Amino acid sequence: MAKKINRSGAGNFLGIFFLCAVACLMVLPMVYAVGNSFKPMDELFKFPPTLLPNRWVTTNYTDLFVLMGNSWVPFSRYFFNTLFITSVGTFGQIVFCSLCAYPLAMYTFPGSKFLGNLIKTALMFNGTVLWLPLFMIKAKLGMINTYWAIIIPTFGSPMGMYLMRQFMSQIPRSLVEAARIDGAGSVRIFWSIVMPQVKSAWLTLMIFSVQNLWNLGASVFIQSESLKTLPYALQQIVSTGIARQGVANAVTVIMMSIPIVTFVISQSNIIETMATSGMKD
Repeated sequence: MAKKINRSGAGNFLGIFFLCAVACLMVLPMVYAVGNSFKPMDELFKFPPTLLPNRWVTTNYTDLFVLMGNSWVPFSRYFFNTLFITSVGTFGQIVFCSLCAYPLAMYTFPGSKFLGNLIKTALMFNGTVLWLPLFMIKAKLGMINTYWAIIIPTFGSPMGMYLMRQFMSQIPRSLVEAARIDGAGSVRIFWSIVMPQVKSAWLTLMIFSVQNLWNLGASVFIQSESLKTLPYALQQIVSTGIARQGVANAVTVIMMSIPIVTFVISQSNIIETMATSGMKD
């Protein structure tokens, strides 16, 4: 019989109160950023600062779109560049990391343990320290100043490989063996059985990938203005000084909106990824 857990009313109240307090602390910076984007210039430098504006205006957003409309490269071009890099990079990262993790999780072969340890070791390196060797490799391959200079390196994400491998290793071997006895090949087992079982893992990887790629300036590897991303263009607009502080707040809201929407849509799978211990025989 399952053990019944008894909780007092006071304990439930304290638990709910604590969770609400933590939620408010986490939401507060986002509310403050949205409020600042609708403040007139005189309220932005008011001390002490207010959470919400006393007078709501939309001039910060209209000024931003006017500035982007007068730029040499259209706003739609910057948006397309970022959307293309984010979409293709995220899709490729999920597919390639899953394909790499599948044999490491399901089979034992010479060098499999070494490759697993190599992935764990790669997790310790910060991406910034790899910029110089990556730049040299991309230059030799002729990838500088192209979309692929940003997209292709994301396919081999150590974090993605490690996450997918850990979840795939928890799939019951009996399930895979039963599919193989029924005549399913490795490709069909991968797409029809393994990937649906680790849906929460690759959706979590999708959120992390979207967040990283959407906010990537990529000015080191892309010099052509027509190929630059939206974060770079927006940062150039607001870097002229405090006169565009309101526009800078509007930029902050725009840049954080896409990762937040992606997270809200897939939040149940994030929670499942963090809470589950995997399937067992």
